[in-house]
Amino acid sequence: MKAVFLDRDGTIGGTGGGMHPFEFTMYDFSPKAIKSLNELGIKVFLFTNQTRVGRGYFTEDELLKGFEAMKEELANHSAYLDDIFYCPHKPEDGCECQKPKIGLLLKAQKKYNLNLNECYVVGDTGSSDMLAAKQARTKKVLVKTGWGEQSLTKHRGKWKDVEPDYIADDLIDAVNWISNDLLDDKGTLFGKVELSES
Repeated sequence: MKAVFLDRDGTIGGTGGGMHPFEFTMYDFSPKAIKSLNELGIKVFLFTNQTRVGRGYFTEDELLKGFEAMKEELANHSAYLDDIFYCPHKPEDGCECQKPKIGLLLKAQKKYNLNLNECYVVGDTGSSDMLAAKQARTKKVLVKTGWGEQSLTKHRGKWKDVEPDYIADDLIDAVNWISNDLLDDKGTLFGKVELSES
């Protein structure tokens, strides 16, 4: 089983930094991009660090309500997430689930019998998303939205030993690349799949 793991903040919406779940909104193009992944028959998972739960900025119940609102918005566009994996702990808790550790990926692997080598991680932060992807040996797609541009410049030293498989302008671009990569793997090249933002 293959899957695409999507970071939340800075990848499908928000600003890159942690946001209150009731304030978070998706980018206009994100539902369409996620729907395209759904139509490929590949699992789509949200995986996200939510340290502000542990730090007391909002409750886990509020976070879950925010996830439900996001799922409702996706459903309005005939799109869906197959599951959501999140870490609510403070950085100093030393848990195994907070990116760049790979506890969330391993939990999904066990639950869905995934081959992580054939899965994709899409995120905007090199020092968490891309480092986790490298450790789990998934394919690595960095988006330039959110903190992506800073990850590639100001903070590149924090993940200097990692090279993304693809650097995407945004989630639409990332999904186009994943779509074509899946076609390449199947040996069924019928031309490039292009998803527009319109």
